[in-house]
Amino acid sequence: MKNKYPVYIVSKGRWENPLTAKFFIKDKTDFKIVVEPQEYDKYCESIGEKYVLKLPFSNLGVGSYPARNFCWEDSIKNGHDRHWVFDDNISRIRRVLKGKKIPCNSNKAISILEEFTDRYTNIGITGFNYSSFVVPGTSDKKPFYLNVHSYSAMLMKNDMPYRWRLKYNEDVDLCLQVLSNKLCVVSFNAFSIDKRSTVSKMKGGNQDELYKGNAYEKKVLKARSLEEIWPQYCKTIIRFNRPHHYVDWRSYFKHPLIRRDDIDWDKIENKKHDLKLKQVKEIKSESLKNFYKNNK
Repeated sequence: MKNKYPVYIVSKGRWENPLTAKFFIKDKTDFKIVVEPQEYDKYCESIGEKYVLKLPFSNLGVGSYPARNFCWEDSIKNGHDRHWVFDDNISRIRRVLKGKKIPCNSNKAISILEEFTDRYTNIGITGFNYSSFVVPGTSDKKPFYLNVHSYSAMLMKNDMPYRWRLKYNEDVDLCLQVLSNKLCVVSFNAFSIDKRSTVSKMKGGNQDELYKGNAYEKKVLKARSLEEIWPQYCKTIIRFNRPHHYVDWRSYFKHPLIRRDDIDWDKIENKKHDLKLKQVKEIKSESLKNFYKNNK
């Protein structure tokens, strides 16, 4: 199924277990996985040639940002106003409903975020929050956060003059470029992504090429590189017993969403999306039985 905007996955060294591509194929979501020339045949063998797009460069040693910019320019070349970029280690998308994190078809979730984004004139980036960051009783009651960091599954506005540019923390840098120029970043809690840890569970990607097994000196370099570029917003602190960048997003970026004036907003308020619970195996928990009965 084709969504309104093209979906790209940036990948390296993970043809044996391309998590994001696998669940997109299962959901029949149209996408391209962008890979370096020396790995092109391996990815074609793994998931099928029709899904694989070959980069014109390899082994630059600067992380994933050149590949992400390639996706940006490819989408512009093909006449699109926005494009998605997903990391390659995402296992599913979830719908968050009444405290439950329910596996959701990726086509439906992507389409809903696209529709929401197109209602406003000043959204630069829309993304899915991590499922692990959506906490029952707090953030699950907020459909999205406004003007914060977005990661790993992002819908970008193509006519922005900003681009991916850093070896480390490139997503934070891009969000700061967008926000400091008064465009908005939206991070959705109502739909979230499950992202596999790269530190201990997945080889390939930046873990092999840049982070060198998550060495301490690399953590310091990652945090300091942001502080050097954005000293007005970012500082380096010790968090979870390691050096980490820190940005107080809500203190610095308070500009609101701007509605389009050519939309019937009363009609939107009453719109219902075609999202239905589907039982895929026996439900043993009484509370889940009641949840399913009351929400299907």
